[in-house]
Amino acid sequence: MRLFAIADPHLSRVDPKPMDIFGPGWDGHPEAFFDGWRSVVGDDDVVLVPGDLSWAMRLDDALVDLRDIADLPGRKVILRGNHDYWWPSISKLRKVLPDGMVAIQNDAVVVDEVVIAGTRGWICPGSHGFSAEDERIYRREAERLRLSLQAAGKLEGAYRVVMLHFPPTNSRLEPSLFTEAITAAAPDALIFGHVHGDSEAVLRSLDGIAVHFVAADALRFVPRLIHDFEAVETGAGTGSPSERATHGAAEAPDERTVTASEPRRRTP
Repeated sequence: MRLFAIADPHLSRVDPKPMDIFGPGWDGHPEAFFDGWRSVVGDDDVVLVPGDLSWAMRLDDALVDLRDIADLPGRKVILRGNHDYWWPSISKLRKVLPDGMVAIQNDAVVVDEVVIAGTRGWICPGSHGFSAEDERIYRREAERLRLSLQAAGKLEGAYRVVMLHFPPTNSRLEPSLFTEAITAAAPDALIFGHVHGDSEAVLRSLDGIAVHFVAADALRFVPRLIHDFEAVETGAGTGSPSERATHGAAEAPDERTVTASEPRRRTP
């Protein structure tokens, strides 16, 4: 089993929204997203998708995009992004998610050997235009991350990941409540997306934690390999993000979730 990540699919099959208006990095979208996924992910793999899954405004419309993702190889763990306006209560969402797809919100989940915690996050103090309202949401998201990490601490697994939608710092890479909580938890990896275009000012390292910036356009739509469990067991290393998968028969994921409180939604 291998662990991959890719954020920001920005799908819109019900009411198509062309993404190439945002720059040449989106040329070929959404076909490039599906092709890139199939080029590396196998049925036994797990893929983390931290937010901005669908431009839809209603859950029924978003489910069309979620089913398209679910039909791709691998098991999926999703997280809400700032453009996922369709995202309902987590209990309602979990009742309708396609098979092989898990959502986290204020909680943590273990899929096979991977313990996954996380929250949407928010812009951090020191960001341009940071307001009193931003401060309120930032602190609320930091508390949600704390709850998620607390839930993750009750789960057993060989590899621990924190995923956010937003980066955990401002563009000057200054410490934040997010980085404080993450470094205290000391996961094996941190992943996030959200930033498009100029991605120079995003966090690349954090106290020995493997940091992965996985916005889809930055990856050229090929999911990034985060960890290869089989390669580690055989001493072959983690391999290359672009290596080809050997597609095998999918097994039902071993999923256990520890749940905390459910947040209300607020998007910019």
